[in-house]
Amino acid sequence: QEAEQQAQVEAQQGREAAAADVGTVFYFEFDSSSLTEDARAQVDAHIQALLGNNDSVRLEGHTDERGTREYNLALGERRANAVRDYMVANGLPSYRVETISYGEENPVAYGSGETNWQQNRRVELK
Repeated sequence: QEAEQQAQVEAQQGREAAAADVGTVFYFEFDSSSLTEDARAQVDAHIQALLGNNDSVRLEGHTDERGTREYNLALGERRANAVRDYMVANGLPSYRVETISYGEENPVAYGSGETNWQQNRRVELK
């Protein structure tokens, strides 16, 4: 029984390490709240880690600077909700997932141009 518990602990540690390796930022296409294939793979790793513990997460939706403030707040919310809905559909209880949108208010890359905008179209898992 002790060996079985140790194996479960090691398996959970492996899932958490895999989740850490894929990162906690999920990127989106322009004006989209659809998860990309890469983002789904990242979120899958986090779901597996979260199913093995009782942690709750906060999903923070962000946009680039294009569009009105109101539109971007709504788009950031749709992005965060898309990640939440995917997590819940894959077994994570909804009460463990909080969402918030910052719209264009917290860019990680400043300036205009697609290179900067791409980095700002994201959901961060906290």
